[in-house]
Amino acid sequence: MPNLSSFRASWLRPFLFYGNNWLSLLGGAVTTASAMVLVGFWVVGFFGRSGSANPYLGILFDLILPGVFVAGLVLILVGILVRRSYLLSTDQVPAFFPEISLNDPIFRRGIDFVVIATLINFIIVGTASYRGVAYMDTVSFCGATCHVMTPEFTAYHISSHSNVACTECHVAPGTAGYIHAKVNGTKQLMMVLVHDYPKPIMANNKVPVASSTCLNCHSPEQFVGDKIAIQTSFADDETNSKTSSLTVLHVGGRDAFGGLSGIHGAHMGKIEYIATDTTNQTIPWVAKTNADSSVTEFLADGTKSRPTGAKRLMDCMDCHNRAAHSFDTPENALNKDMAQGSPSASLPFVHKEGLALITAKYVSREDAKVRITADFVTFYRSQYPAIWNTQRPQIDAAAKTLVNIYSSNVFPSMNVKWGTHPNNIGHNDSPGCFRCHDGNHASKAAVSITNDCATCHNLVFTDELHPKLLADLGIAKAN
Repeated sequence: MPNLSSFRASWLRPFLFYGNNWLSLLGGAVTTASAMVLVGFWVVGFFGRSGSANPYLGILFDLILPGVFVAGLVLILVGILVRRSYLLSTDQVPAFFPEISLNDPIFRRGIDFVVIATLINFIIVGTASYRGVAYMDTVSFCGATCHVMTPEFTAYHISSHSNVACTECHVAPGTAGYIHAKVNGTKQLMMVLVHDYPKPIMANNKVPVASSTCLNCHSPEQFVGDKIAIQTSFADDETNSKTSSLTVLHVGGRDAFGGLSGIHGAHMGKIEYIATDTTNQTIPWVAKTNADSSVTEFLADGTKSRPTGAKRLMDCMDCHNRAAHSFDTPENALNKDMAQGSPSASLPFVHKEGLALITAKYVSREDAKVRITADFVTFYRSQYPAIWNTQRPQIDAAAKTLVNIYSSNVFPSMNVKWGTHPNNIGHNDSPGCFRCHDGNHASKAAVSITNDCATCHNLVFTDELHPKLLADLGIAKAN
């Protein structure tokens, strides 16, 4: 075995001799510990029992830990080079390198150091990996770590997706999605550190496509049929006159026989569009792929040809754009809370006064809290002293509700005002459906995108006092 003997004498013995220093031994321990964690993860992943869809696992185990492994190897090499240089400069390099033997106390101490350091590093690396992944999977990491995300974090908690982790919607699956999310997050962190971040923060088409996020839980092809939507409104008169509206929404979908109908059914094909603004509110060009694979292009009035810009494939989030970060209009927010009992409709002019207070301009949310409460209390104490004396609990509760409405929707420090974030469901509060269904988008054959109201809904009654139909349905009392 001359080759093996030569290798031991020329390479292995010098390597172990020069490597017997604290820096190289530490590097060996780091490399071994990270390798053990990686191998354990690969074994678990191979047998398909990882049990976690955390998107940061890919970053940790595919990028960070391999980096730690390589860093340990670099430490070993640096330690060897430093010791070799020192011994050469002091003329302490032995003529013959020591035999590799457990009988050598120096060699044994080196092994003991590596074993102990490896176990310690394994515990540290493994625990840190687990705790790091667990923390990065929390909503607080995404929303509360950075103050500039306060509007989104606040709106998230009152949305229909408040039980869904941020990473489920904002990080696309796969390593590329994880890297993109972290690179984008790093850029945002740098902007925050130098106080050069946008106000307000807008999504600007940075959210992954619905097919990789929304469709993990939802199915647009599921047949929903029709849904009843009841809206309660209050007037600005002294008695806060209550009216109701009932709309039948034709949500539709794909029925048991494969037929498409309703809102979902009409948009289930391949529809592309080009928007001329970053929030996709102005859409001058739309193209629909028909059943025979032909394409029909629609241009808005005044648009001569297809505009320049990125062509987007329409998906769920083009309509459901505020599914997880819901900002309301002042009227809707106040009406919904009044319908639930606070502010109490028994307080005269509470709708008019409340609306005026929550739409006023304030320097900060703290300023709004003080002034809304003070002005609301002053109004009833000065204008309706009898109400002030008999309904003080209702007045206090109403003031608190008004502050909550304002604080959930307006953030002066981030330039988030009423209407800053348009909601594309419907068309009452922002263009929404009318971005395309305005009757002004026509094809070369003079066929327009429909704006027939009955296509999407039927208005059974609107702003009706004491509607009998609601009483017949057992939803309200007839008066």
